[in-house]
Amino acid sequence: MGRTVAQSAPKLTYDDLALFPEDGRRHELIDGVHFVTPAPNTRHQRIVIHLAVALETFARAHGLGKVFVAPYDVVFSRHDVVEPDLIFVSAARAAVLTAAHAAGAPDLVIEILSPSTRRRDEMLKRDLYEARGVVEYWLIDPEAETVKVLRREEERFGRARLLSLRDGDLLETALLPGLELPLATVFED
Repeated sequence: MGRTVAQSAPKLTYDDLALFPEDGRRHELIDGVHFVTPAPNTRHQRIVIHLAVALETFARAHGLGKVFVAPYDVVFSRHDVVEPDLIFVSAARAAVLTAAHAAGAPDLVIEILSPSTRRRDEMLKRDLYEARGVVEYWLIDPEAETVKVLRREEERFGRARLLSLRDGDLLETALLPGLELPLATVFED
């Protein structure tokens, strides 16, 4: 009797992803593996709105770059396509923006954590963003009302900085010089 060798499924590509039907869910590829996330909850959406308005208003007023919210594809490669909750692309990196998506690393990526995405956001996506040249990565935790800020230090993200609503912290970034965003605004109902 012959032995059968298990074959792994082929890696999916951005072309495959484009064929998926619109179903209200977020579809992403990380190393060719398909991940599906349900539509976000109310608290998640409120945080996205607060951040998007604050970042877009500031970036536009100072001519610093552009802000995008999901669904918006960030295509790192044929096998790595993600839809972060928010991204900021500086004027200096504007060449990554195409008519359809971002074709390369945004300066800033923001993910709002949920029980279904926490592990992926904190591990798989963190590693992907670090490897692909994202300058700064914010992980927003609605339950703990905290923000973990990871900033690039040469080739890797440095030690995470944890900001807390309880401590009255402000979100600041060298990518948007002069921006001071109170966490009370981020987590406002």
